Amino acid sequence: MKLSELLSGIENCSCGRTHPCPIKHVIIEDGAIGRLSEIADGYKNILIIADNNTYRAAGERVASALGDRVYDTLIFPDKLLVPNECAIEKINGRISEGCDLIVGIGSGVISDLAKYTSYTHSLPYYIVATAPSMDGYASVGAALILGGMKVTENAHVPEAIIADTSVLREAPMDMIIAGYGDIIGKYSCLNDWQLAAIVRDEYICKTVLSETYGAVESTRGAIKGILERCPEAIATLTEALISVGILMAYVGNSRPASGSEHHLSHYFEIVGIERGERYLSHGLDVFYSSLVTAKIREELAELFESEKEILPAEFEGDYGEKIRRIYGRSAEGVLKLQERLGFYSERGKRVAIYSERRKEIARLLRKAPSYREVEEMLYEAGLMPKDFVKLYGEEKIRDGILYSKDLKDRYTVLWAYTDIKR
Repeated sequence: MKLSELLSGIENCSCGRTHPCPIKHVIIEDGAIGRLSEIADGYKNILIIADNNTYRAAGERVASALGDRVYDTLIFPDKLLVPNECAIEKINGRISEGCDLIVGIGSGVISDLAKYTSYTHSLPYYIVATAPSMDGYASVGAALILGGMKVTENAHVPEAIIADTSVLREAPMDMIIAGYGDIIGKYSCLNDWQLAAIVRDEYICKTVLSETYGAVESTRGAIKGILERCPEAIATLTEALISVGILMAYVGNSRPASGSEHHLSHYFEIVGIERGERYLSHGLDVFYSSLVTAKIREELAELFESEKEILPAEFEGDYGEKIRRIYGRSAEGVLKLQERLGFYSERGKRVAIYSERRKEIARLLRKAPSYREVEEMLYEAGLMPKDFVKLYGEEKIRDGILYSKDLKDRYTVLWAYTDIKR
C-alpha cells in the first residue's frame, strides 16, 4: 500500500477491525515547510516548540511560513532534552488560553512532547520533522519518562506531518542511521508479535504485519542511498518511518513497531539516566539490540528443534533485590508493574505451550533474520558490534537480556528466553 492509501484507512479489515487514520496531511518533499502556510490557514494562535538544534535546522523557515499567527516560541536550551515532567511543565506554562495549534520542530523527544501536551490540552498539533530518526511521528503513543520510568502514554496523532527532505538529508548521519536501525528492528518486533499470538493468543492483524514488512524491505534496499544522503533514499526511509507510525495507530498500540529490541533500548536509556552513564540514541540501540535478540532466537530455535525436554526455569536469588540493583530509583515502578501483570505467575502455562507447539515456534523463530544477517546489516550501515559491547559491557547487556522485559507490559522472546531452563 502507498502512504496515500494508508492515510485513507482500512474499513472491514480481514482481522475483523476497522482501521481509521485521522492524520490530514503528510508532506514528504523538498520545500515541504513552504506549504505550512496553506495547510495551517485556519489557525490564528500557534505555539512553536523546539530545541536549539532543531530550531537551527528548520525554525526560521517554519516561523517565516506561519508569520504573525505564531504568538510564542519555546526553545529548549538543554543539550540533552528529556521528555519528563519538567519539560512538560515548561510547555504547559506557555500554552495560552487562546492557543489553537502546537507546532513541534524536531524528531523523537520534541514529537512526543508536542503530542502529549497538545493531547492533554485538547489541541491539534503539527510536527515538522528535522531528522528521519524514529518511527513515532505518526503514532498515537507518546514515549515519556515519568517518575523515572519509561512509559508510553496514550495521546493522539498529529494533524499534519511536514517532512522537508532538504532538512532531513542534512540531519546528523548518526540520527539518519538511527532511523534506519529503528526500521530494521521491525524484523525482531514482528517476530515477537507473531510469537505472542501463538503463546498468549494475542490479537494480530495480517494486513498490518504485511505492510510493516514491506516498509522494512524497501528501506533495507535503500541503505546505499541513505548513506549518500540521496534525497530519494531519505524520502524512502522517512516514508517507512511514517507508515509504521500509521500502522501502529491502526492497531491502537506499538505492537507492529516495538518488541524485545525496543525493550533493550529502553533499558539502556533508563539505566543510563539512573546511573549517569552514556547511552546511545534510541534507534542505534534498537539496531544493536536486534543483534542480541537474533542470537536469542537462534538459541531458542535450536532448543525447540531438539528432542530435549522443555522445563520451566527456576528463579535464582531475590527478584526484588535484583530489580533494585539494576533500576535504582525506578525499581519500585518496575516491581509494581510486574505484580499487576502477573507474567511471572503464568510461566508454567507458557512453558506448556512451548512444549506443545515447539515445532511451530521453531519455524517462526527461524523466519527472523539470523545473527549473521543482522550483523551484516550493521556493517553495511557502518556500525561495529564491538563498539556496542565496549560501551555497555557484558554485564549490563546480560542484565538487559534478563530484566529489560520487566519494564513493559508486553510479551516478547525475552520472556521465552527466561522462562525456559537451559
